[in-house]
Amino acid sequence: MTAGIDFDSLRNAASTAMTRAYAPYSGFAVGAAGITLSGQIITGSNVENVSYGLGLCAEVSMVAAGISLGRMDADRASRERLIAVSVCDARGSVLTPCGRCRQVLLEFGGEELLVDSAAGPRPLRELLPDAFGPGHLEAIR
Repeated sequence: MTAGIDFDSLRNAASTAMTRAYAPYSGFAVGAAGITLSGQIITGSNVENVSYGLGLCAEVSMVAAGISLGRMDADRASRERLIAVSVCDARGSVLTPCGRCRQVLLEFGGEELLVDSAAGPRPLRELLPDAFGPGHLEAIR
């Protein structure tokens, strides 16, 4: 399933995004890069806040940028949903998204979204098994 996805380019884009992080409190800069079905690269970086809980992870920042720029949406039939994501720290090491970010990525890429990890790309369904999603809400409507 990774055929056609250049994870080296995604990692480089995440590394570049990391240089724009706002991390004055933790000093832990993070960058994220995703690619849509139509081949658009979207990036984001973490944005901290003095009130720690109000910070944004790089993955959430990336999704917000993609939505606000009109480069993607959550419609599973859209050509603008995410198909692969890579996240890195200041050393360029691949990071696996936290639980909150996995849930956000599910909304905009689905269970088949490929998430880069130290062991190589993995489908989001492996990282977020039995996930709660839009289908659960639709089932009761």
